[in-house]
Amino acid sequence: MVKKRAARAGLEELAGGCALPVPLFYRMKVSIMRNIADLIEAYILRQLAENQDGTVELRRTDIADKISCAPSQISYVLSTRFTPAKGFSVESRRGLGGYIRIVQVPMKNLVYQDMLSKIDAHTSLKTTASMVNYLLNQDMITAREGALLMQVVTAAYDSEEVSDEARVHLLKSLIHTLENFS
Repeated sequence: MVKKRAARAGLEELAGGCALPVPLFYRMKVSIMRNIADLIEAYILRQLAENQDGTVELRRTDIADKISCAPSQISYVLSTRFTPAKGFSVESRRGLGGYIRIVQVPMKNLVYQDMLSKIDAHTSLKTTASMVNYLLNQDMITAREGALLMQVVTAAYDSEEVSDEARVHLLKSLIHTLENFS
């Protein structure tokens, strides 16, 4: 009887017979779900912080048992909060011996890896110059390093003796060197 009255009044009956307005009930439900995602994220980040090397290997079922959530919620958190754009690499294997390996990748390394992936025989001088400017603007290189890079890059593009393949190799070598010394 209480349930019918609550429904007619636009309320959702909760355990214990109390009733809440329907929109508030669903907001609370969303808030609880968000909090579970926050708990999962905090647990994983805590595990990462405990390991000095920035790598952690976990099992979905262990996390689900500790936080009292479904493994699919863990998958959701991994796919939305532990992305390459946020500085994480996630490797996952499902099944009986399954695991989740999360590696915290320094953001600088991601920038360099992105640049390396964009360099090919068709990369223009303008694109290369914008990469150098980006590194300068993000304080990943000094003004002196930027000037040296631009001199070498401009010479490589202006020279008719340097093949596209040699230029690509040179550009990638420069980026690798910057990555290794950052």
